[in-house]
Amino acid sequence: MVLLAALLWGTTGTAQSLAPAGLSPYWVGALRLAVATVFFAALLAVLARRGAPGGWLDGRRVLLAGACVAVYNLSFFAGLKACGVALGTALALGSGPIWAGLLQTALLRRLPAPVWWAGTLLGVAGGVAMALDAGAGGSGGASAAGIALCLLSGLSYAAYTLLNKPLVQQASAAKVNLAVFGSAALLSLPVAGWVAGVPTLTAGSWATVAYLGLVATGIAYLLFTSALRHISGATGVTLALAEPVTAFVLAVAVVGETPTLLSVVGLVAVLSGLLLVVWAELRAERAA
Repeated sequence: MVLLAALLWGTTGTAQSLAPAGLSPYWVGALRLAVATVFFAALLAVLARRGAPGGWLDGRRVLLAGACVAVYNLSFFAGLKACGVALGTALALGSGPIWAGLLQTALLRRLPAPVWWAGTLLGVAGGVAMALDAGAGGSGGASAAGIALCLLSGLSYAAYTLLNKPLVQQASAAKVNLAVFGSAALLSLPVAGWVAGVPTLTAGSWATVAYLGLVATGIAYLLFTSALRHISGATGVTLALAEPVTAFVLAVAVVGETPTLLSVVGLVAVLSGLLLVVWAELRAERAA
């Protein structure tokens, strides 16, 4: 489920590249959260009609998880603007699994196995290589503030995942996501309006936001949240490194880019790292 979610996340860049120019990335991030919230509300209404159990949620944890999603969205787009897409993606995506492993160790007192760390570091190295190679022709340097924003986005994503795992033990994935993403949308929309002003939305813009909200966010996070019932939060973050693999395949198959040796080596490293992480998770499950 996590790998399928990562496949859907990997379509985000291609979808945004095909979108009409003019819509601020801050509004893209905020509106996709709003669309995802509507999706989760509709899904929960259908499940409630069928008599699906509800469950109580820890309100404080929900607000914290929602704040992490909002911070992740805003800091990620701001970091990309300051650092460039290649370096920004490498920092945000690469730091997420490491943050998750450190947070899990510090907060939950659960140290991932050495095999997990080996797979994570191998996957991070491969993902960074692919991201940097994709932007090798870019220009501009990275500011300290931009680097900090990208690292913050990785940290907030890892924190969201660890906060979300206990929530999915309390209620359905639809209810958890409605609460978390609804909170994130309420926080993100005013910030987007303050930073980027009033948006001008065209039919093409709505089509892009609808796809990102329903598919790359709604369905993807429904899969990801459901998977957290069965795997650790740190493993969930690491498996999400499959996202650049999807982006790589789309860049070659749809956009027509020619893969370089570095990108192919990075692809092999990511896939090898993911296999090691899955193996470590299966070993931990058997031991339990």
